[in-house]
Amino acid sequence: MSPEILTVLMFGTLVLAIALGHPLAITLAAVATLFGLIDNGFNVMALMDLFANNNWGLMQNYTLVAVPLFIFMAQILDRSKVSEGLFDALYIVMGGLRGGLGMAVILVSTVFAATTGIIGASVVAMGLMAGPALLRRGYDRGLASGIICSSGTLGILIPPSIMLVVYGGLTGLRETSVGNLFAAAILPGLLLSGLYFLYVMVRCGINPKMGPPIPKEDRTATLGQKVMMTAKNFVPPFGLILIVMGTILAGMATPTEAAALGCVGSLILALCNRKLNLDVITQASRATLRTTAMIMMLFVGGKLFSVVFLSMGGGWVVSDLLLGLDVSPYVVLGIMMLVVFILGMFIDWAAILLVVVPIFTPIAMDLGFDPLWFAMLICVNLQTSFLTPPFGYALFYFKGVAPPEYTMSDVYRGILPFVAIQILGLILMILFPQIITWLPKVFFG
Repeated sequence: MSPEILTVLMFGTLVLAIALGHPLAITLAAVATLFGLIDNGFNVMALMDLFANNNWGLMQNYTLVAVPLFIFMAQILDRSKVSEGLFDALYIVMGGLRGGLGMAVILVSTVFAATTGIIGASVVAMGLMAGPALLRRGYDRGLASGIICSSGTLGILIPPSIMLVVYGGLTGLRETSVGNLFAAAILPGLLLSGLYFLYVMVRCGINPKMGPPIPKEDRTATLGQKVMMTAKNFVPPFGLILIVMGTILAGMATPTEAAALGCVGSLILALCNRKLNLDVITQASRATLRTTAMIMMLFVGGKLFSVVFLSMGGGWVVSDLLLGLDVSPYVVLGIMMLVVFILGMFIDWAAILLVVVPIFTPIAMDLGFDPLWFAMLICVNLQTSFLTPPFGYALFYFKGVAPPEYTMSDVYRGILPFVAIQILGLILMILFPQIITWLPKVFFG
């Protein structure tokens, strides 16, 4: 059977199995096994050797040790209620502005994203804290939903991000090392956060009913009290960010070592907030175990899929198809970004990375694109996967904890402008590559 036919059948089988609701990790491994046997004439031992060799290399990847460490750090910070104090402070500081409470949610989510890197924790925490508060203050339910869901997804992009660790461990390229990816992701993450902030400020400035300020009688704090409250609640998490990111960017520690340092820092913050006890550590450890197991199962299944796909010539089929088009390289780039965007509507980010990165990265390099720049475009694109229906995880995380007044139609209506903002941010990064490449050059040359 020709590689072209096998490629079409393999992708078609994968899409059908996912549509039928089968577990993604098992589906990837099962499809890889089926088509691996078809391709090699049902030589079971040869296929098992291929799987064993590739998974042995995967499990020896030192970078991936950072995954459970960053997850544990995030779980401890989530349970130590670091974000609650910051939200309360910014509620008072910014609540008097039109849309001020919504802008405060974006700022808190940005800081929280830099300390967690886990979407579920960010969206759930902000949904519980800000969802009822925005509703009480008369915010438009669609706008409130969009603010919480979109800003909560910043955790997948702003380092330390689990997705960036996985990406760095997947490619093996010096240009896309975890340190380079962390440095490259800082400005894109802040750009998206700034665009969200600007949108809410302009939208509520034009129509104050969308996000009214809190009443004057609730604004009793003096300027000095506002400064003290903000500093008290902002400095500890920001200090942890500086410790984790600073040691990586300064070359003092590997991402894995910095993740371990972050775990110690999160435990200290929890202790200072009087939230550190055996129950918190036990819950955080169990959640870390479950999340790490899920990610590694996806990693193994995705690795098997990509190995079989490339070994049977699927990579060459896709490469010849895209590189054979008589169009600008940026049209090919647009096609690849569109594929990632559509996949994000249906498939988890980890599976998308494991399937498309081994295929698309060589194509991007053949087209003359910087692999670090291309990697960040994919990562920014994948952030939309948490917001786009029908399977946007952030939407369901929020709906699960939001007050019943928020309907699913409110949520879907509210996220559309923010998805458009993310696409705008992606276009800006294509037009101005320095947004991505400047900081890595500053720190790593």
